[in-house]
Formats: sequence, structure tokens, C-alpha cells
Amino acid sequence: MLSAAAILMITMGARQSMGLFIAPINEATGLGIVSISFALAIGQFVWGAVQPIFGAIADKHGAGPVLVFGTFLLAAGLALTPFADSQWSLLATLGLLSAAGAGAGSFSILIGATASQLPPERRSFASGFINAGGSAGQFVFAPLAQALIHSFGWIAAMLTLAASSLLTLPLIAGLRRKPIAPTAVAVASPVTPTSDSEKTLREQLREAMRNRSYILLHLGFFTCGFHIAFLVTHLPGEVALCSLPASVSATSLALIGLFNIAGSLTAGALGNRYRMKYVLGAMYASRVVIIGLYLISPRTALTFYLFAAGLGFSWLATVPPTAGLVAKLFGTRYLGTLFGLTLLSHQIGGFFGAWLGGITISRFGDYHWMWYADIVLAAVAALLCLPIREARVPQRAALA
Repeated sequence: MLSAAAILMITMGARQSMGLFIAPINEATGLGIVSISFALAIGQFVWGAVQPIFGAIADKHGAGPVLVFGTFLLAAGLALTPFADSQWSLLATLGLLSAAGAGAGSFSILIGATASQLPPERRSFASGFINAGGSAGQFVFAPLAQALIHSFGWIAAMLTLAASSLLTLPLIAGLRRKPIAPTAVAVASPVTPTSDSEKTLREQLREAMRNRSYILLHLGFFTCGFHIAFLVTHLPGEVALCSLPASVSATSLALIGLFNIAGSLTAGALGNRYRMKYVLGAMYASRVVIIGLYLISPRTALTFYLFAAGLGFSWLATVPPTAGLVAKLFGTRYLGTLFGLTLLSHQIGGFFGAWLGGITISRFGDYHWMWYADIVLAAVAALLCLPIREARVPQRAALA
């Protein structure tokens, strides 16, 4: 768990700091904000698209080779970025290499590798713990990268991030262990160990795509990606519309990462005591309330800080119950692949959140329609959690 959380802290921290480099790269290369932003947008999609692919490889050959390959891919993409002098070369470094490398060391591979080594009653908390590592990366790496840019320039900062990504290599050894014997899977999951182990990946994928609960998880995670990408991309613009300084948006983004550490750990712990579909539904429903309160509140710095803290609590805290539900539905044999596909749905939603936010501000001059869409989608996602089929949480006495 510690190794996986530390790896995710590094890969997510490097990935989520890339927005800080847009202005410096533009000043140095003259490529334009649109071209640089497009490269990062492609990177968002690639990060999600590679996870089911790398997840399938990890399910078959183990997480170790995937993580090693991803580490060098991420380091190469970051190290080559200072030499990119065209949109195509920037697409190759930031849009493909570094994004694919970060995807190889992200949620699906790390949670899949860890879940296979833990008993079912500990998997939900483990997912939350690992997810908190990613939030810690956002909280630590963003100010670190900004300080390096200010003190030594963006090239030195980018090369430092590239070197830092290599720190994942000694951590990978903590995940190279044989899975535990699946003694209690039948208690926590409708999938028995025997049937799970006998299925091929193709058979498991075919079954998953016909499973209504799995499809509902995809739809809810699409909404989560829509929310997150919209806010990461356009929260600074919303702050500027309210005539507040840019420092308010920077502080708000930091608060989101900080409070998501607590949210991720809480979601993981609650998943051990209550049905995960209810925990997940509550996360989505809380966004309806938080966004609604934001819309009727005065646009002050304090409002944005409270909004960031509240929304940050559920920011990526949807990951532990979503991953836990996938494991409950189908076991852990192909968890890297199946959860990777839900993350792809998340990033497709992210693409639309970022893209439609830009269209909305250019057409209407504000983001009101996006906030309304956020509320509707969050309400629908919360309701879609209710029909998910999930076994009751066993009592501790039964597990003992």
C-alpha cells in the first residue's frame, strides 16, 4: 500500500503540474496557448486510454514490467519536452510519451496489483489509501514545480520532474509479491474464485460488458471526469470573472488536493463498513449540494476556499468505491483491465468537461450552463448508483 501510494504520488504529481508550464513554454517557443493546451488535452485522453491496455498486460505478466516501462516513458517525455519546438513534437512529448508513462503508473495498475495481495475486507481502505497518494502528489508537486520555475526556469524544473519520476523504480519492488490465496472472495463477491480463475480475459470482458452494474459504474465515472476536468481547466477563468486575483485559484486548487486526501481515506474506510454503492452515491449527491450552495453564495475568496474544500473531499474519493465495486463484481484477476476501462470513461467525460467549458464561456460569457449541467449530471450519477448489485458487507465476526 505504501509503495503504491508513493508511486501514484510521483506520477500524478508530475502529471497534474503540467498546467504550470503552459505560459513558460509559450514564452520560450511562441507555439501559442491553444497549441500547448491541445497537447495537454490529448495527454488527458491518452492517460485514460492506455490504462486498460497496460492493465491487461499487468494482469497477464504482473505489474512490475508495466511500472518500469511507464517510469522510463514518463521520464523520457518530460526530459524531451524542453527540446520540443513544434506542435507535433510537443504532442509527442506531453501528449503521448509522458501521458502514457503516467498512465502506466496510475490507479488501475496500482490498485489492481495491491488488491490481489490483500483480503477482501481490506481492499476498500487500500484503494482509498493509494488514491490519497495521488492527492498528496497534487498538493506537493504543484508548489514545488512553481518554485523551481520561478528560481531556475522552466527547463530546469521540467528536467527535475523527469529525474524525480525515476524515484518510482525502487518502490516497484514493494509490489512484486505473489497474490494471497483467495480464501474470502466468495464472501465479498458474487464471483467465486473458481469461476474467476477459469475465465480468459476475453470472456471476462464479454461478461462485464453485459453486466448492468458495471455499465452504471462507467456512467457515473463519466460524470466524475466531466466535473474534474471542467474545474481543473476553467476554475481560474471563473475566479477571473469574479474579479479576484489569480492567487485565489491557485490556493483553491491546492485545497482541493489537500482535502481529497481526507476524502479518499474516508471513502476507503467507509467502504469497509457500508455498501460501496451508497458511499459512491453519497459522493455524487454531495456535489449537487456543494455546487448549488456555491451558485447562491457571494463570489468572495472565502467562498472559493470553502467550495474547494467541500468539493475536494469528494474530488477523486470516487475511485476507492468504484474500484472496490469492480473487484466485488468480478474479482481481482482482471481488475487492472476492468477498472482501467472505467478510468477511460472518466477521461472521456473529462474531455467533454474541458471542451464544453471553453465553448460555454466563448458563447455565453460565463459558466452558468456548465454549473447547471454539473448539478444535473451529479444527481443522475447518484441515482444510477442505487440499482448496482452489491452483496451486503459481512460482519466482522463472520470474517473472523
